Amino acid sequence: MSMPAKELAVVLVSGGMDSCVTVAVAADRAYRLALLHVNYGQRTEGRELISFHQIAGYYGAAERLVADIRYLAAIGGSSLTDAALPVAETGAGAAPEPAGIPLTYVPFRNTHLIAIAVSWAEVLHARRIFIGLVEEDASGYPDCRGSYLDAMNRTVQLGTRPETDVQVEAPLIAMSKAEIVRLGVRLGAPLDLTWSCYRREDVPCGRCLSCTLRARAFAEAGVADPLLSP
Repeated sequence: MSMPAKELAVVLVSGGMDSCVTVAVAADRAYRLALLHVNYGQRTEGRELISFHQIAGYYGAAERLVADIRYLAAIGGSSLTDAALPVAETGAGAAPEPAGIPLTYVPFRNTHLIAIAVSWAEVLHARRIFIGLVEEDASGYPDCRGSYLDAMNRTVQLGTRPETDVQVEAPLIAMSKAEIVRLGVRLGAPLDLTWSCYRREDVPCGRCLSCTLRARAFAEAGVADPLLSP
């Protein structure tokens, strides 16, 4: 007797740590993987794309898609997409960033990403979309909140075919960064293939917000960061 085919899930994969662990969660739940990466004109676009393909290869993804929405760079408003805006540094001697939402926030980016994922899921007849949103980031990024995800799921239900019935899940949303590292290690996620730095594509700068959060997460988890290990 032939076994029924595994259910397909679309997973958004930036190439960073959170998205890699999200793939590991989907794989652990025995989904077949359709991995989606989006180029939006970010500073480290080339390096993130390399990580995406390496992660997709590691998991033997059934499907992979790279979408280009570089109009977000033309729109601007973020230091990740506008070279005229500096990426803030952290640590001793760094100039403080103005209060409020960080300049690394890309205006309404996650909505664009989810919209692409939903379109692809409809075509693939996938019932699940996974995205690596983390509520811990919500103080800086409004589109990482649980309330945002709930609103997006209502929009998806209203804007798709009735038989589509696709749900967007963020399995890491309530976790700390250290907990995400520990989960990734437990699930065998290839954290050595990920890229987090906002500023450089050769070696992590160690001073941008993303590098700082990553370093703190590995330290609190008691795990050596494979990108920095000899």
